Amino acid sequence: MKNYELTYLISPDLSEEETKQFQEKVNSLIQTEGGQVSEVNLPIKKGLSSAKKDRGETYLISLSFQLNPEKVTLLEKKLKKEGDILRYLILSKPSAKPAIAFRKRVSGRKPAISGKKSGEGKVELKEIDEKLKEIIGE
Repeated sequence: MKNYELTYLISPDLSEEETKQFQEKVNSLIQTEGGQVSEVNLPIKKGLSSAKKDRGETYLISLSFQLNPEKVTLLEKKLKKEGDILRYLILSKPSAKPAIAFRKRVSGRKPAISGKKSGEGKVELKEIDEKLKEIIGE
């Protein structure tokens, strides 16, 4: 299963109780496709763009879920059939496993300190001056 995030706007004609029921309906749509809803954010009241100003404000709802990639198109078809959804967006979220593996790999390395190999002593200023004179040709 892959991680996804669904954000959608619903009709402002719905009451708060109907909004909660609609959220449950969307959650059940995901679950009927074999998905698991992991996080649901509270609805946020938002103003609509100029093209839909006659409708006033609407609710923006966001949730995270896991679903097999081949089932996402079926979920989208079901969301399109819902008349109360004005707009929706499904985003694919990266999984956390590669980041953890990367941290383990990086933490196993020893950091290089100022480009020197371990075991080398300090370089004296005189040695640097001599090397510069040698390079410049003085």
